Amino acid sequence: MMKARVTVTLKNGVLDPQGKAIQHALSSLGFSGVEDVRQGKLIELELSGSDREKARAELEAMCEKLLANTVIENYSIELV
Repeated sequence: MMKARVTVTLKNGVLDPQGKAIQHALSSLGFSGVEDVRQGKLIELELSGSDREKARAELEAMCEKLLANTVIENYSIELV
């Protein structure tokens, strides 16, 4: 069994209203040194099998088809 982490973030230049809301809230709480916030998501998966190359290829397909909107989002895959 393998574990994988997929991190999905908005591409540079794409507006991030959630990031701005977080930045504003942090400022309201007295954290004035935060210049910018970009919000993303972390997806953890448990995969059967031990073939890391096959797992990476399947994860790429999962990201391209469902986990990330590749028009506006980037993703990275980590097998742990």
